[in-house]
Amino acid sequence: MKDLAGKIAFVTGAASGIGLGIAQALAAAGCKVMLCDIEEAALERARADLAATNADVAAVRADVSIKAELQAAADATMARFGKVHILVNNAGVGGGGDYGAWTQASWDWTIGVNLMSVVWGIEIFGPLIEATGEGGQIVSTASIAGLWAGVNPSYNVTKYGVVGLSEGLRASMALRGIGVSVLCPGFIRTQIMESARNLPDRFGAVEGMTDGSDETEFAKLAREAIANGIDPRYVGELVREGIENDWPYIVTDNDFEPVIDERFATIKQAFDRIRDRVPAR
Repeated sequence: MKDLAGKIAFVTGAASGIGLGIAQALAAAGCKVMLCDIEEAALERARADLAATNADVAAVRADVSIKAELQAAADATMARFGKVHILVNNAGVGGGGDYGAWTQASWDWTIGVNLMSVVWGIEIFGPLIEATGEGGQIVSTASIAGLWAGVNPSYNVTKYGVVGLSEGLRASMALRGIGVSVLCPGFIRTQIMESARNLPDRFGAVEGMTDGSDETEFAKLAREAIANGIDPRYVGELVREGIENDWPYIVTDNDFEPVIDERFATIKQAFDRIRDRVPAR
């Protein structure tokens, strides 16, 4: 999609952080953008700020972990803009504890927002993009934790899932004129450590989501790294470029390249160990 001017984009988690950075970059490229987020006040501020730049934007509130709400957001997008070319599945939460501290609620919440909203987003918006006959792009936000299990189990599982889903769909969606990209950011200045501010009441309390007073040492280091992380607007520009050039993977920096190399080297070693063995048939 070399020319984004006039294209319609739907972006989840668009009220702040990476989602807002992507929305800003797409609007600057001439896209019309529907912002979607669960945090209503922040969503309206983001819409107003973008509208003040003369961007053609609108906003719709939705809990994207609930399929019916995501469908309603798609309906609102079609009512406002008439079509859609770009889906950005960006909404995400940090959450969940390590082994021994799991709860049903934390797994349901993390999987619902980080993974199932991506599944439902593609199921709902894919046919809408295809129906334009004009091509399009699906971008889903995973994490560097989708390539290297460096956070907590539920977060890693969901982000690996988004990577696998994106990889698995790329060939088949290309036949429909739709590119598929997966965004794997490192430490970006976002509010992901404050994800509990948007925790729906139906989940109750979720472990691993605190005000920072009783965090693990790793969490404290992560919070500091995020506070000093990459500007989300820079990430937005990378995503814009990724859409224009149909990049399969979009990464934000090289900081984690060594641990990714190590992971794949370890996998390769598993094959090397059995290279001279003949499998029983």
